[in-house]
Amino acid sequence: MFSQKVTRREVLGGALAFLALAGLSGCNDTPEQKDGQQGNQTDATSASSSDQKVLKMGIGVDPDGLDPQRTAAAATLEITANLYDTLVEVTVDGDIIPALAKSWDVSEDGLTLTFTLQDGVTFSNGNPCDANACVASFERLLDPASPKISQYSGYTFEALDETTLAVHTKTLNVSALSDFAYAWAAVVDVTAGEKLSSQPVGTGPYKLDVWTPQQKVVLVRNEKYWGQKPDIDRIEFTVLPDSTSQLVSLRKGEIDLLMGTSEQVEALQDDTTFQFIQAPQNGVQLMAMNSENKALADVRVRKAINYAVNKQELIDSVWWGQGIAIGSHYPVMLKGYIDCSNTYPYDPEKAKTLLKEAGYENGLTLNMRLPKDYQMYVDAGQIIADALKKVGITCKVEILEWAAWLDEVYTGRKYDLTVVGHTGRLDPITLLARYESTSSENYMNFSNEELDKMLAQYRTELDEEKRIAIVQDIETLLAQEVPALYIQDPITTYIAAQKVQGFAMYPIDIYQFKYVTLSE
Repeated sequence: MFSQKVTRREVLGGALAFLALAGLSGCNDTPEQKDGQQGNQTDATSASSSDQKVLKMGIGVDPDGLDPQRTAAAATLEITANLYDTLVEVTVDGDIIPALAKSWDVSEDGLTLTFTLQDGVTFSNGNPCDANACVASFERLLDPASPKISQYSGYTFEALDETTLAVHTKTLNVSALSDFAYAWAAVVDVTAGEKLSSQPVGTGPYKLDVWTPQQKVVLVRNEKYWGQKPDIDRIEFTVLPDSTSQLVSLRKGEIDLLMGTSEQVEALQDDTTFQFIQAPQNGVQLMAMNSENKALADVRVRKAINYAVNKQELIDSVWWGQGIAIGSHYPVMLKGYIDCSNTYPYDPEKAKTLLKEAGYENGLTLNMRLPKDYQMYVDAGQIIADALKKVGITCKVEILEWAAWLDEVYTGRKYDLTVVGHTGRLDPITLLARYESTSSENYMNFSNEELDKMLAQYRTELDEEKRIAIVQDIETLLAQEVPALYIQDPITTYIAAQKVQGFAMYPIDIYQFKYVTLSE
């Protein structure tokens, strides 16, 4: 019954996944609406012709814009990966393969990547996508408005000729190639400016037809795509925020594909109309703690919080037991993983002792701000709040809309506690670098000089075995210092109509619909 898609990560082979990991982002303002719609709708593409192949997917969260360089939200990048291309592409197994760049070379000192671009590629508006266009696009990643500015701050870009692009790094960066595979490193036409958020201009296999915020995003095949033409003519993403409406839409055939919840999988598991596509998630779920708060800056309080929560009961209650408890910010399936899950086992009495030592014997009050659009994080936060209350920590729980959470919590860092998920990266350094003291993604405000040194050492170490050893040291440090309550590494299940063929999950937040087909 189940279509197993677990070959890239055997470690969780047969388990079912029920809930997916939220992505994170800096926040853009909601794009302007014009007559309730966005994009370039035409008579030829707006109507779904009977002879067109149309894939309909249900999504829980509306994108926060369609500019991949101004977001890190999974809900956005999963869609924009079909509108734009990157220099290189990642496979299901995490390998790097050619995309806009048909080949590349690395200099002997490792400081320069030279890419040879595909010939004759144009953006969807007809402008050429040559080396100069790529340089302009990547320099946009260095704008103050870029949420990924810290990831690309060490790069400079040079067009050697029309089809040759050089990427220089100030210091050796062993993850440099993978930095150009992420969806936020997509090549955009900078002449479109900030309109890219609502009027995307890329080189991808699809173009935007129409976007009605909070309702639907529709893509149509780019007939001038430089690569192999997709099988599917039209993709319709319908925003369905609650699981009940999603299930109803699946049963009615109004959608063909959906990231499944536990209840949905249970309800449909005997229905041969559907297939279940699963794979371990390259990511972690956690409760972040803001070290800007005086109490949370004290490691004894952070340890107490970890002792106060029974992780397995939490996983059983919220995720139906379908997750692996973790103790550090590192997915189980990545090379170099070590099990730190029992660093602070459930021990509420030990939690009370540590709080007393820290000066909070008479109690402590913290603000917990949770993202409304992700019910599992709301549920987990409330269970954690109940557990903390038993050891003397009172949580004032506030539920925020996703856009507000992104703006105020993730970007603004106005919170004490929050529950969310982090998607994984292709190289461990980009997964762990958010804990670097100066990182724009360090929304926990965690600072540790030893960790900063280890991250710097990793970036210049050419020996893979030595890099793995550094990663394991970082895992151990995070497990001991606990800037977060690390909960679990989940896996993911998609529910799909039997006609959907070739859909796969990747180790980063993308959907690659150019490889998906619809059978009769």
